[in-house]
Amino acid sequence: MSSTATETVRPAAPSAARLEVGREGELLRLRLSGAWVTRTVGAQDAALHALEAGGATRVELDLSAVEALDTAGAWLVDRTLGELRRRGLQVEVTGAAPERQALLDKVERRRAAPPPPKRASSLLGLLEELGRGAADVGATAKELTAFLGQTVLALARTAVRPARLRGISLVYHLEKVGLDALPIVGLLAFLIGVVLAYQGSDQLARFGAEIFTVNLVGVAVLREMGVLITAIIVAGRSGSAFTAQIGTMKVNQEVDAMYTIGLDPVDVLVLPRLLALLIALPLLTFYANVMGLLGGAVMATVVLDIDLLSFVRQLRDAVELMTFWVGMIKAPVFAFVIALIGCYEGLKVSSNAESVGLRTTRAVVEAIFLVIVLDALFSIFYSVIGV
Repeated sequence: MSSTATETVRPAAPSAARLEVGREGELLRLRLSGAWVTRTVGAQDAALHALEAGGATRVELDLSAVEALDTAGAWLVDRTLGELRRRGLQVEVTGAAPERQALLDKVERRRAAPPPPKRASSLLGLLEELGRGAADVGATAKELTAFLGQTVLALARTAVRPARLRGISLVYHLEKVGLDALPIVGLLAFLIGVVLAYQGSDQLARFGAEIFTVNLVGVAVLREMGVLITAIIVAGRSGSAFTAQIGTMKVNQEVDAMYTIGLDPVDVLVLPRLLALLIALPLLTFYANVMGLLGGAVMATVVLDIDLLSFVRQLRDAVELMTFWVGMIKAPVFAFVIALIGCYEGLKVSSNAESVGLRTTRAVVEAIFLVIVLDALFSIFYSVIGV
């Protein structure tokens, strides 16, 4: 029997990087040889740093004997060329193979810093920033309008074919944006009622009209504060959650996978969240109104010695049914805007985690801004029609 021995052949280590320096009159000749790669170039770093021109005006860098060159070697060569040029020497590279010359050029481009921007005057800089901001706002408004159209079309398709709606997802989001928000909405609305009653009674006491504190609390809570505070809380809580959830799915390429298998992300991701908020926000507003009035009643009882029965009687005389509906009509509009902004910013997330945070912040700011703007427009409209 015969046996065959198998020997493992290991790759040969790269040869050492060598540097030869010669002088020919005013010409300084540098000849590189061997392998100028990461494992070998460290030995020549000090020698290249210590190069002296010695009265030479020109430098010739010969790379014809270089056996291998990687990024580390190209960076070292490029650094040497830069130092020689800064001394006022004319440098010429010779003998470099095309691929090595391309590597040197690429390293040089990476090293070169862009020229500093021209510093404009403060007025021109301010105008430039304003123009850039206006252009960004216009582009966002255009994209948001297009997204609004897509959402309305999706709602119309769902109205025609209700089976398209994902009921489990709707119930899940209804619990998250509605039921789970009850504690924070109730607490803040109660405290708002307390503050309104306390501040109102403090001012009205100067005129001996403390009883009208009930009127103040009732009108302020039902017309403005109940729905506005609820919308702001929901924008910061649920609107940001919509952006973060959809944005994370965008980063994980789950949204792209939906497109690949023929699903519309507007149907799958946007509509359940939108409809859940359209249902939840009016209910939360009603709950906030009750808690706000309860806070006002507690404060009126403690500070003004107005018992609960007298508070309810005065409230009934001061507040009409239309006052209640003035606030409630705003709730679905605010809900639609908050859900639209949250989902839009989530779908605009790019493929990195930083974008999720930036878009979430933008969603909260934009939603609260639009809610307040719409509330102001509602107030003007109600004033015009005399409500």
